[in-house]
Amino acid sequence: MIAQILFIIILAAAVYLFSRNAGKVRRNILLGRDTDRSDNPALRWKTMAKVALGQTKMVKRPLAAVMHFFIYVGFVIINLEVLEIMIDGIFGSHRIFSKPLGSLYGLLIGGFEILAVLVLTACVVFLARRNIFRLKRFRGVEMTEWPRSDANYILIIEILLMTAFLTMNAADHKLQLLNYGHYIKAGSFPVSTFIGPLLPGDANGLAITERVCWWFHIIGILAFLNYLPYSKHFHILLAFPNTYYSNLKPKGEFTDMASVTNEVKAMLDPSFVPESSGEPGRFGAKDATDLTWKNLMEAYTCTECGRCTSVCPANITGKLLSPRKIMMDTRDRITEMGNNIDKYGKDYQDSKTLLDNYITREELWACTTCNACVDACPVNINPLEIITEMRRYIVMEESQAPTSLNNMFGNMENNGAPWKYSNADRFNWKEE
Repeated sequence: MIAQILFIIILAAAVYLFSRNAGKVRRNILLGRDTDRSDNPALRWKTMAKVALGQTKMVKRPLAAVMHFFIYVGFVIINLEVLEIMIDGIFGSHRIFSKPLGSLYGLLIGGFEILAVLVLTACVVFLARRNIFRLKRFRGVEMTEWPRSDANYILIIEILLMTAFLTMNAADHKLQLLNYGHYIKAGSFPVSTFIGPLLPGDANGLAITERVCWWFHIIGILAFLNYLPYSKHFHILLAFPNTYYSNLKPKGEFTDMASVTNEVKAMLDPSFVPESSGEPGRFGAKDATDLTWKNLMEAYTCTECGRCTSVCPANITGKLLSPRKIMMDTRDRITEMGNNIDKYGKDYQDSKTLLDNYITREELWACTTCNACVDACPVNINPLEIITEMRRYIVMEESQAPTSLNNMFGNMENNGAPWKYSNADRFNWKEE
């Protein structure tokens, strides 16, 4: 009974802490401007099923896709077993699903064990790619000590959880064979059977091993759950809503700005009176709260895989721009603003902005707007939207465009085209 009470307290505390921290992330996301992504729900469900559930964009890199598939499927399916562990922990039962599921229970446990081995293999491969082979995609100025450590922590945690799961099953299986206590004969153990000879031979030692692994496994999962809001691996949860709310318009298409549209309508029709929208809006984005909630959701969804940066032509040619850094900087800035709200209240101003304090102008103007980063992202994150919105601010609010762009603007104003030739000379080429 003491164990049951202790388990219920730990479970309740874990759920409470996760709900509070996830609520802060949700609050931070909603600090962004509103945008309507409710159109065409059928296509949105299809996109989510295809990209988030089916992981169709992962296959561009086959090895990583296969390894990630092992972890993804293993994580989802093996953790169905967590439901049984929780029920056992609350009611003091043991393998409560074995009787109602009958022979299917053995098939499930056997399948869980095979998946656990695949997860272990994939995690070891990913650790080697990051720390032994040191792939370039996992490097960069933005990949400081914490982002690199965060990735390693997750992989190590998953290895430990799968090892505890298999060791728990191995001890349980041996106790079943000894007809010890409440360890009823249930389940199939195609993998953990081979671990059995490494465990203690006496029943008491096996029972202690099984209980230690049981507690380590479930507490590890609850701890992992509460680690997610602080980690890039929050994409495990956010990938689904993020792909559902994907931008369904053609890649790179600018959004119309109501303030600009109203200006044009007023120029064409002096009698036009725009609807008042309260406070005057800002052209483009200077800080994270000038972006939409979808941009901020994407920042929290980013798993820092580096696929966007690895295909960015600006980055490949040595320029400062890294689309991954754009997303990481946006996430860091909105998180900082959320922390300031928690500490000092919602009206606090820290004199920092996303532009200049986090993202430099050199980075923004290095972008060619080719959409390679958007196409490469496995979960439909769009760094280009953030870049173009910040460019809009620089051009329309500060009039600080590069000289080449200012020349183009002047030519368009005077000549109706980006070039320096007048309209009267536009067809001189045909004379030749």
